[in-house]
Amino acid sequence: MNPNSDVERWMNHALALAARGRGAVEPNPMVGAVVLDAAGNLVGEGWHQKFGGPHAEVFALAAAGERARGGTVVVTLEPCCHWGKTPPCTDAVLRSGARRVVAAMPDPFPRVAGGGVKLLRDAGLDVTVGVCEADARKLNEPYLKLLGTGRPWVHLKWAMTLDGKIATRTGDSKWISGEESRAKVHELRGRVDAVIVGRGTVTADDPLLTARPAGPRIAARVVVTASGELPEGCQLRATARDIPVLVYTAAGNESKLEGWRGDGAEIVGLPASDTGLSPDAVLADLGTRRFTNVLVEGGAGLLGAFLDMKAADEYHVFVAPKLVGGDTSLSPVGGRGVGQMRDALELAECVAEPSGRDVYLHGFAPGAVRSAT
Repeated sequence: MNPNSDVERWMNHALALAARGRGAVEPNPMVGAVVLDAAGNLVGEGWHQKFGGPHAEVFALAAAGERARGGTVVVTLEPCCHWGKTPPCTDAVLRSGARRVVAAMPDPFPRVAGGGVKLLRDAGLDVTVGVCEADARKLNEPYLKLLGTGRPWVHLKWAMTLDGKIATRTGDSKWISGEESRAKVHELRGRVDAVIVGRGTVTADDPLLTARPAGPRIAARVVVTASGELPEGCQLRATARDIPVLVYTAAGNESKLEGWRGDGAEIVGLPASDTGLSPDAVLADLGTRRFTNVLVEGGAGLLGAFLDMKAADEYHVFVAPKLVGGDTSLSPVGGRGVGQMRDALELAECVAEPSGRDVYLHGFAPGAVRSAT
């Protein structure tokens, strides 16, 4: 087989391998690699499996061994050329004797940023960049956004009835969605860095906000309360020493939360306006912590604030085949909203699929998908 042929098929295979690291490698990017021998046969494959562990090229080249000599390394991201938690992947490529490297996209990380490609080319290797680049960028949108903007990728999630309600007129909300939908939410919680709610959700629902069963990540539980008012007793406060709790409040209101601080929560004061805390200010602080994916679960005021500021990137909506009615029953998204239907946010790449008896709608904010490219 000509090693120059069928490279897109091998790149797609490498992208599928890369996706196996979702939730385990952040804030690093997901990366997959395959090694073809001089005849174009697959002789090694690997992916970045966990943060701080070996990179994809190292696994793939180790599997290939001497069969990599004279062959091709197909990798979803430019090989790194710097010492971090692991040695440079360019060193492993050069030691392998491979003569060609095909990368889906350059790595914008400042300590790489084309340096890996230059080093390999200077060593005499044939290097191609840009095969399946759009797919590679889509896979690592959260990584690219964090690097490009200093903000994490924001997922918004809610469950509602067929008539658009998140609770009855008495405030009862357990349960709107079915077991399959709730399992999807727990899976999502298990691969993000933070689950974010507002004061009203803590007061009304007393949530634990953990992933059950546990996923590859343990998300910080984040509460946004400009007023600094929170219940004295609740599950979040009771478990703050076991699983991180982070509370954002208006600067000057931190003293109201000294009891929470004493029980293990971290309290952060931020500048606030008459409308409360800015989602961007919260996201900026989370970005300094290198949080890559965050999940906003409610309530309506917080979801509305993120929507008004166009601060969300990805949407997860579960619609149950139930009707509750009621003029005072709550809707999922509050905030200011838009004045004209033509200004309504229309999700991109939106798909609907069954989730038990519910319908799961999944889509992206227009433009957010490529915001950091």
